[in-house]
Amino acid sequence: MALYNFKKIAVVPTSKDFIDIILSKTQRKTPTVVHKNYKITRIRAFYTRKVKFSQQSFHDRLSQIIQEFPKLDDVHPFYADLMNVLYDKDHYKLALGQINTARHLIDNVAKDYVRLLKYGDSLYRCKQLKKAALGRMATIMKRQAANLTYLEQVRQHLARLPSIDPYTRTIIICGFPNVGKSSFINKITRADVEVQPYAFTTKSLYVGHTDYKYLRWQVVDTPGILDHSLEDRNVIEMQAVTALAHLRAAVLYFCDISEQCGHSLEEQVKLFESIKPLFTNKPLIVVVNKVDVLRLDELSSEKRAILKELEDNANISLMEMSTITDFGVMEVKIEACERLLSFRVDQKIKTKKVDGLLNRLHVAQPTPRDNKVRAPCIPANVLLKKQAAANKAEFKRKLEREIEEEMGDDYVLDLKKNYDIEGEQKYDIIPEMWEGHNIADYIDPEIFDKLNEIEKEEEERTASGVYDYKMPELTETMKEIQSLAQQIRETKAIMKDEARIIKQSTKPVMPRTAAAKKRGRSVTRLKDQMENLGLDMSDTKDAHFTKTRARSRSQSGPANKRQRVESLSQQRSRSVSRPPRDEMGVKDVVMKHKLKNIAHKAIKNKVAKKGLKGEADRFIGTKMPRHLYSGKRGTGKTDRR
Repeated sequence: MALYNFKKIAVVPTSKDFIDIILSKTQRKTPTVVHKNYKITRIRAFYTRKVKFSQQSFHDRLSQIIQEFPKLDDVHPFYADLMNVLYDKDHYKLALGQINTARHLIDNVAKDYVRLLKYGDSLYRCKQLKKAALGRMATIMKRQAANLTYLEQVRQHLARLPSIDPYTRTIIICGFPNVGKSSFINKITRADVEVQPYAFTTKSLYVGHTDYKYLRWQVVDTPGILDHSLEDRNVIEMQAVTALAHLRAAVLYFCDISEQCGHSLEEQVKLFESIKPLFTNKPLIVVVNKVDVLRLDELSSEKRAILKELEDNANISLMEMSTITDFGVMEVKIEACERLLSFRVDQKIKTKKVDGLLNRLHVAQPTPRDNKVRAPCIPANVLLKKQAAANKAEFKRKLEREIEEEMGDDYVLDLKKNYDIEGEQKYDIIPEMWEGHNIADYIDPEIFDKLNEIEKEEEERTASGVYDYKMPELTETMKEIQSLAQQIRETKAIMKDEARIIKQSTKPVMPRTAAAKKRGRSVTRLKDQMENLGLDMSDTKDAHFTKTRARSRSQSGPANKRQRVESLSQQRSRSVSRPPRDEMGVKDVVMKHKLKNIAHKAIKNKVAKKGLKGEADRFIGTKMPRHLYSGKRGTGKTDRR
């Protein structure tokens, strides 16, 4: 039998989306242009390809839908019946059958029109045949709108179903609504089932997982079952019936003896009898819940008589439990797991596989011949070894854990008691070692007395004023220097702050000349500032504070201009001792001119071939050569360099 993962079924599009997807794919994946010089054979092939591509796309997508949805004949009967309850088996099969028919119809349409396209004698006729073929395929898919919508709803519901493995160890919890089934599953598993004090809180199957004996167990919480005929049950109740009928599991039937669920004890036992056929060949435990309200011993004789038949049945275990106080919760879980394990082992022993395994095991049992006792012969060495092992086990040292369990609260952990050191030395403080020496060897026992003496001596020195420091008085000159230095520091700090403010501002920067005018820079102001700072500026009359020179009108004439140029050229001219590069190394003037002409011709020939403007020109004549850039672009680089 196939195990389906319903969450991996692909989304089923609507008929309109289906058609749009396929036609868009056909347009993108096939050629789109017919040129006027095409022969009729090529035009037929062009449109035939479009028809075949569309047919193949429809076929693949519909085949995927048919294959991904589970076949009811292949899946486990539990899932087959569950799907029959939820979606109606006939409707489901009919929808998949209609999709299969649509696939065959589309294949036939494509086959017919490909045959007709072979006889198309013009571009117009071929195009119309292609259009008709795609139109008929789209019409077939439009008729499947209802089936596609139905299958998408089924897919969404299947994806929301709990992933129940029908072959693994399973515990099923059933009973009337509001008897404490969901509370129990929340206690023993990591599932988070909604719990409310009213009926039908659980509307579908819930699955939780728990561990017992290093094995994984799944616990199924079924919706409440009401006591009426199978035909009258609703979808919620039928899910529970399906799970009970088809899963090989241990069944826990919950009863509420306090009758807070709204049903009497007699009704609950009657329901148990009505669904008893579903429990055949399954380990069964009747769980009496809510004993925190009313214990089993406190029941009246009439109600106890109702449960008498269940108690007398050897195949049924009757257990008390309360999910509020956790009384008996783990006992019920352990009992259910143990009974299911033994049941599964018994089932496996009855199969043919076990016969093959047992045939490999053979235990020889000699038949009695002459009524003589033939005791087993065990060698003396083996007996000695066994005796030694038994003696060793007697004198085995107890573990700390075992001692703790024996002593209980009186136990105190003592890790040093087993040290191989005589007497009380085992409890000595372990000395600290540093660079191979024991630090305890360097400790002076009188260290604290010496420390007290030193502290007293220090207090006496402080009281006598040894550490008092008197500042020497400054002379007048030093006082002036100190005040001047203070002024300089303050001015410097102000200038730093101003510069930072100007730098951080978002206003446009003012030119240096305008800023100088605005600030009013002048020699007089500079002298005043220096004098304020204490500098003597009396000897600076002939000092040059600026390099600018005023231009007279007489200097603006052409003669003066020529003189300035000549003077500048003289200033900037090369050193007399170093000749130009083209004159270096050649003394003969005639030879020098000849060499210059030869070099000029060589450069000219080299440059003229490539159409360059000069020796340093890096001009590229043809940036996009036709042989590299003609035709359709590929997926690689478009830059040839």
